[in-house]
Amino acid sequence: MVKRERREWMKVAEAAEYFGVPRSRMYDLIQRGELPAVRIGERSIRVNVREVERFLRENRSAGPR
Repeated sequence: MVKRERREWMKVAEAAEYFGVPRSRMYDLIQRGELPAVRIGERSIRVNVREVERFLRENRSAGPR
């Protein structure tokens, strides 16, 4: 069995599913400049997995108290 490595760049929908975040939230963060992304052509956007991890780490909350 071949171990599949996690890619460095993902489509927004793939990253949203992987990290358990709504796709609309990812697009909102990208549009507001809070999450860096790269546009490839007219309709394709990629996010760097490490940037998503960094954003989630820096913006996590303890949840309800």
